[in-house]
Amino acid sequence: MRFKRVFTLVIDSVGIGAAKDAAKFDDEGSDTLGHITSYWNGELKLPNLTALGLGNIRADSPLTGVLPVEAPLAYYGKMQEISAGKDSMDGHWEMMGLPVTEPLGFFPNGFPEPLIKAIEEFSGRKVIVNRPISGTEVIAKYGEEQLETGALIVYTSGDSVLQIAANTAIISLDELYRICKYVREITIDEYHIGRIIARPYVGKDKSEFKRTSDRHDFTLVPPKDTVLDMLGQAGFEVIGVGKTNDIFSGKGIATRIHTESNDDGMTKTIEVAQTDFTGLCFTNLVDFDAMYGHRRDLEGYGKALAAFDERLGELLQNLQVNDLLLITADHGNDPGFKGTDHTREYVPLLAYSPSFSKGSSLGIRETYADLGATILGNFELPNKTDGKSFLTDLRRDQDE
Repeated sequence: MRFKRVFTLVIDSVGIGAAKDAAKFDDEGSDTLGHITSYWNGELKLPNLTALGLGNIRADSPLTGVLPVEAPLAYYGKMQEISAGKDSMDGHWEMMGLPVTEPLGFFPNGFPEPLIKAIEEFSGRKVIVNRPISGTEVIAKYGEEQLETGALIVYTSGDSVLQIAANTAIISLDELYRICKYVREITIDEYHIGRIIARPYVGKDKSEFKRTSDRHDFTLVPPKDTVLDMLGQAGFEVIGVGKTNDIFSGKGIATRIHTESNDDGMTKTIEVAQTDFTGLCFTNLVDFDAMYGHRRDLEGYGKALAAFDERLGELLQNLQVNDLLLITADHGNDPGFKGTDHTREYVPLLAYSPSFSKGSSLGIRETYADLGATILGNFELPNKTDGKSFLTDLRRDQDE
């Protein structure tokens, strides 16, 4: 075992340029980090990510203001997704060695009438909207109608998701979760929808409607063991911070830590770093995606990256010499691109330990599963994934 603790940070949706198969998804030209840094015109300062080597990943097409450094502190590269889709579930499962090879169910024109009728009959409430629309727009347009009628707001996006928004003043969290759990049960085989998402919000009218942190994703259960299961079965600790637990339906995760924001997610991860354990802490920071990517907010996304970079500095100070930090993303969501959906992009890969004197290139990894294979290799477990470990490329000072 080379590292006692592995911390994996998923900076949700922070892509680093169109993937080689982007045309298949109509995503040619997408570039989440490229468009954000260009928008900020050199004013976006990410000192910790820059020092680790984020800019070195794009030495051939430099990010504005986030340039390569001569001696990066981390090993750096980027990863290509091989899963059939570009949803959060696809990306996270693939990282943990389980690519999603069969396309999930997509409903770009709304959900079939039999499904809507089943939801209405179970809930005793009428369903309204039933079309692709952004989460903030849908409550602004239909939230007052929901307050008046008690109807369920059902909507979707370019991903394999069925989302139900509910004002908790008239539909309690317990009721919303109960409805979503039922919808999860009836959409596994026939509709094969990746995630059923409960979207609670509060407010008395459209001028003050605001989504709460009580979102809950009811995801498909991984059909096979992932790296998380393999670690747990071998006696190692597996800690899920943020949305991670929902994405895996709790499978393979021993300790589940809820978070309310990116900042809270970093606080909780730093708290975990201050404890003694042997295993994996797997953190998802969803605000990049939910709050800024889908809303096509270039300015807000940049501010969120700067805030994360500052908290990252705190985490780095709490890492021990036998720790490994892996920073990556699950897909892109380019706020400078068309539409409001995820984008098929390469994702950054940074691998850092205080035991490294300097890093170097890890190249282009052909699957996200290389990350999971590396974690298995670190804990001396058999690689039951299709990924290739880069563990031996990570040279600690004592290895020299």
